[in-house]
Amino acid sequence: MNSDTYIGTSKNVTGQIKEVTGKAIGDEQMQGSGIADQFSGNIQNAYGKARDFARDRPLATAAVAGIIGLAILNTLRGN
Repeated sequence: MNSDTYIGTSKNVTGQIKEVTGKAIGDEQMQGSGIADQFSGNIQNAYGKARDFARDRPLATAAVAGIIGLAILNTLRGN
């Protein structure tokens, strides 16, 4: 695990706490902020997992990147 995974998880937990607190006291802004923090944490956590995958499996990462590149090229060409 890397720092992005840890930070993403902590943002997610912080967001959950803010969301529950906002619901409990009726503060919609705090509740919305908590949901946004959860989303941000999930994105950062996914990025950290992708970095770990790329570090642990460089050939698989290159293959996935190649497939995505071909899909984008075919989409742009209209095929």
